[in-house]
Amino acid sequence: MAKRLMTVDEVKGAWAIMPTPAKADASSWRSENTVDLDETARVVEQLIASGVNAILSLGTLGECSTLSWDEKAAFMRTIVETARGRIPVFGGTSSLSTRETVRQTREARSIGVDGVMVGPPMWCAPDVPTAVQFFRDLAEACPDTAICVYANTEAFRFEFPRPFWAQVSELPQVITAKYIGIGTLLPDINVSRKRIRFLPLDLDYYGAARLDPEFCTAFWTSGAVCGPNPVMLLRDAVDKARGTGAASDWAEAHKITGMIAQTYQTLFPNGSFKEFSMYNIGIEKARMDAAGWIKAGPCRPPYHLVPAPYLEGARESGRRWKVLHEQLGAR
Repeated sequence: MAKRLMTVDEVKGAWAIMPTPAKADASSWRSENTVDLDETARVVEQLIASGVNAILSLGTLGECSTLSWDEKAAFMRTIVETARGRIPVFGGTSSLSTRETVRQTREARSIGVDGVMVGPPMWCAPDVPTAVQFFRDLAEACPDTAICVYANTEAFRFEFPRPFWAQVSELPQVITAKYIGIGTLLPDINVSRKRIRFLPLDLDYYGAARLDPEFCTAFWTSGAVCGPNPVMLLRDAVDKARGTGAASDWAEAHKITGMIAQTYQTLFPNGSFKEFSMYNIGIEKARMDAAGWIKAGPCRPPYHLVPAPYLEGARESGRRWKVLHEQLGAR
């Protein structure tokens, strides 16, 4: 029996993106079964209790590239069993080929995820027809599975231009996209005919909502697992401002965004997203561990080697987020 396909109208609020918690020996190539499933279950329960609207997993910082399939399956199963249908759960099934992505997506759906976060294969940098056909094939093979396009230009060596969005928006399975920046957001919304709910980063959510208050109603956040208070208050402040249109309410959302922005000041090495992307996993996990809300644990090889100054910048970002989480929790 076919399962119900999520729709774009169900993509709302704060979509927390999780790391894959690692055991202490995970940085050794000799290690197997490196996922800390107890910590996974604890964090999923706490995210739901905090009020997040959905969970994304197994992206770049989720170490989709360095986990075995057995580890991915056990991790997704733990998330699904813990969530118990209370919020949507997306797994990650990016791979180097269409056939393998289809296989993993079908397995993930049988485990019980509501959708998958997927980028196009990146061994050879794809052109637009190749990227579009990849998503067409995935949608045909997995018709009851919602798709979040993982639009990371550095990870997938693809710019995700407007002709791409115009074509994949024709696929009912493609309902959302994990999106970087808002400089081209409005043109991408328009060319996709509002069939795809683009998810900006928490830092960009206020700006996106000001561009299109009625349609920009959701965002992704890795900050939620550093402590959810800042992003929960941001979500609610934007919702209130959208409902009233009052300048004072938009001012509150803008103020919270400014607070969040201060935590990001030391996260990106030399202010460069490109440089950050080279060490994304280690930087994000160091940030999360320093914030102390989750035990993200060590990185899996070969991405466990990160320049010490980059790690210190990440830890400072995490410490700042921890202070903000506690400050806003006392309001």
